[in-house]
Amino acid sequence: MLNAACKLTMASEAERTFQRFAVFGGSSSSGTEMNNRNFSKLCKDCGIMDDKKVTSTDVDIVFSKVKAKNARTITFQQFQEAMKELGQKQFKGKSPDEALENIYKLMEGKEPATTGVTKAVTVGGVSHLTDTSKYTGTHKERFDQSGKGKGIAGREDVTDNSGYAMILWKGDKESTVMFLSNKVLLIPDPQRTESLPLSHPTH
Repeated sequence: MLNAACKLTMASEAERTFQRFAVFGGSSSSGTEMNNRNFSKLCKDCGIMDDKKVTSTDVDIVFSKVKAKNARTITFQQFQEAMKELGQKQFKGKSPDEALENIYKLMEGKEPATTGVTKAVTVGGVSHLTDTSKYTGTHKERFDQSGKGKGIAGREDVTDNSGYAMILWKGDKESTVMFLSNKVLLIPDPQRTESLPLSHPTH
């Protein structure tokens, strides 16, 4: 048997576990009250409900028994009463106090399990939608070889102004030939520039 100080410590730890489960899953609870769904989760995650000695039906019956009439939640005090009843089922042959102590030991330090709750599932026919190496056409141009997006450069024609312009003229007439990376981009009027002298490039 544990002394009064140990019992108080275990009860305090159990209350902290109660509070963690009470607010789980987006519950509107502030941690002082727990609904039936979170009560069942606590019993399952802490090993109180094993579907042998304590079943989900047992858990639901006990919850309904300890809660106030027309209420949908239970307080920690009501929770303790529920644990005493479930403890008698889980630890047959033990005194009510010993059974409750064993229940508290199961609850010690436990938090709501989230494994698999938000796990993304990839199904057939979907994986190819995220494989950039299989993209074609304009979609392919939006990603580099590593699959990283090019951003705006992959969606729009971006003007490269790193080249230079050369001015060609004859008398009072002039025309411009645009050069970019040593490639002619634009000749406004080829017929006017065929025999014109070429100026020195300006940067």
